[in-house]
Amino acid sequence: MPTETTNYDHIPVFDADNHIYEPIEALTKYLPEQHRNKIQLVQIGRKTRLALRGHITDYIPNPTFEVISAPGSHADYYAGKNPLGLTLREMAGDPIRLTDAMRWPDARLALMDEQRIAGAIMYPTLASLVEFRVADDPDLTHDVLHALNQWIDEVWSFNLKDRVYSAAALTLALVDRAVEELEWVLTRGAKAILLRPSPVVGYHGSRTISLPEFDPFWARVQEAGVAVCIHGTQPVTARYADWWEPRESENAFSETPYRHFVQWHRDVQDTLAGFIFHGTFTRFAGLRVASVENGAEWVREFQDKLALLARRYPKTFAQDPIEQFRQHVYVNPFWEEDVNELVELCGESQVMFGSDYPHAEGLAHPRDFFSNLKGMDEGLIRRIVHDNVLELLNA
Repeated sequence: MPTETTNYDHIPVFDADNHIYEPIEALTKYLPEQHRNKIQLVQIGRKTRLALRGHITDYIPNPTFEVISAPGSHADYYAGKNPLGLTLREMAGDPIRLTDAMRWPDARLALMDEQRIAGAIMYPTLASLVEFRVADDPDLTHDVLHALNQWIDEVWSFNLKDRVYSAAALTLALVDRAVEELEWVLTRGAKAILLRPSPVVGYHGSRTISLPEFDPFWARVQEAGVAVCIHGTQPVTARYADWWEPRESENAFSETPYRHFVQWHRDVQDTLAGFIFHGTFTRFAGLRVASVENGAEWVREFQDKLALLARRYPKTFAQDPIEQFRQHVYVNPFWEEDVNELVELCGESQVMFGSDYPHAEGLAHPRDFFSNLKGMDEGLIRRIVHDNVLELLNA
């Protein structure tokens, strides 16, 4: 686990991956009346669980977040430092109580001052699970995310003092409604939109968001210059993994190594590949897309596959697919990964820092990330921890 360094105190940090632990009201306060009973907290013995359309899920074991794992408490596990073979729960140690800074804006700004974080893109936590569970109902999905965006606008705003840019949660399930929601958040100052790395389900079935039918949405995104943040979440590939190794629990902290192997960041790769194979980046050369909290270990293999398929199907690509990736896609590596290698693969302008604070798998102290950048040119360090994120946001 890294320890904070002091050699880079003069370099400002803009964090591409911060989170809040939003209350259930963030999803239900503005939800239309006909949907109110579809998102509920229920009591199962002494435990509180989330019920979605009557289905109880334990993907997030404590959906109220009153008690959580401490920030950074899973860091050694994700760094592969587990010689005793402990479970995630065992490695996490004692839980902590939720603090105001993990939920409310004024306290968060004060904490960012303490952490010496100049700014951040902010994402919800609970919402991604809900979207995964209701994705087969496109109208409900749109209504839930609009309710969330109303709450964000009311409580946080989409631009909090030019320091916190809350990402507006969108779905492309229904193109007309997606454009309508995009306009709604843009008029309220949104500079970043949040999308899941997955296909969407419309009235006529499932499809990738890069097909030409979604062009009206991407045209407006390009015109507005808003950043597209494809953030890791409960993966759609979990259903594929279920074919291989059925499970008794959805708990995000009880995945097996085999299931990790089977899923292995397929969702973000398949999402981004669509923008290249379906010509979205060719039709909309101004799109800026960020891969957030998906790590970077998949990037080299992804580019190798692009190069191979470009040789096999040269007429498919209007431009070199690897160059398109390097021009359009920003990548946020996990703190334990090789940042120098990622810079070689993506370019100096496309790598950006994100701490995942205050989640257990992220960094307890965001500026600890500097420990991974020792020996790197100071100009490049500043780009990674600050400038590239602001360029993504067009801020």
